[in-house]
Amino acid sequence: MHLHFSAEGQTWPIKLTGDAERTRSAMLRTLPMELQLHTPKIAGSHIYWHAPFVEDVEGATHVLDAPAGAFIYWPVRQFLEITFAPLQAETAHVTLLGVLDAPVEGIAALAATLKQDQGRRIVTGTLTPDTAVTPPSRPDSVLPADMIVARQRLWAEMPADIAAATASRAIMHPAGPVFAAEGEARVLHELLWWTRAEIGKRDERALRQTAALALNKTATRLRDFCHMTETPALLFALETAMEGDLPLAALIDEAIIVAGRIGAWLDLLIPWNDINNTFRKALDGPGETR
Repeated sequence: MHLHFSAEGQTWPIKLTGDAERTRSAMLRTLPMELQLHTPKIAGSHIYWHAPFVEDVEGATHVLDAPAGAFIYWPVRQFLEITFAPLQAETAHVTLLGVLDAPVEGIAALAATLKQDQGRRIVTGTLTPDTAVTPPSRPDSVLPADMIVARQRLWAEMPADIAAATASRAIMHPAGPVFAAEGEARVLHELLWWTRAEIGKRDERALRQTAALALNKTATRLRDFCHMTETPALLFALETAMEGDLPLAALIDEAIIVAGRIGAWLDLLIPWNDINNTFRKALDGPGETR
């Protein structure tokens, strides 16, 4: 089976391979998928977009062993990615879902455009199956309908308070609040993944309290320090739910999807390449290179 990845007027086929049936089914349930593409900040030679599902690693391929053209799911980052060259040093295990069924040079060229343009515009794309698919049905959600609707709204469109985050020209704005907000959301996302891994191993009440405190801390910082109103409300609602009797596993997965999406929207506002070049120049000094 093939998927079609499209962006910037071009389309690339991806051949699904391997035995990661659980992750593949979760992905297929989300198709067709509208994508907002991100440029990497650490690992290097890949493009990625945020995945609207949560699954544990299957097959456990080390990320540095993924060949050029690999189509992977990176669980703790919650990314779907296409590589086009060996990645820079990073320790992580990922799920190998398939391989680009086309020359990698096209993806490398797209990555170069993405690197230059992120923060200036959002580069979009789509992921579609080549044939009609009927993946296994998803069980009915045990979470409240209003929580699901709020998450779907967050997924479909950048919240207004995030979209406005780059408008201020007050002292050290917009960099200060945008960087702070993106960091807060990213750390929350990672902590929730860590909490998820401890379900069944630690006292459930302690895990609920940990998740609730983390959600409160991030929501409070986004509201009080980063001047956001709409986005923190969903995090506060998840905090309240953690202190109730809804199933913990479902709540944690929901919180992961929400926190990851908030972080992803914020990441798209940041012109990482320009910032990195400026940082290098400041460190290197006049006439020096590294």
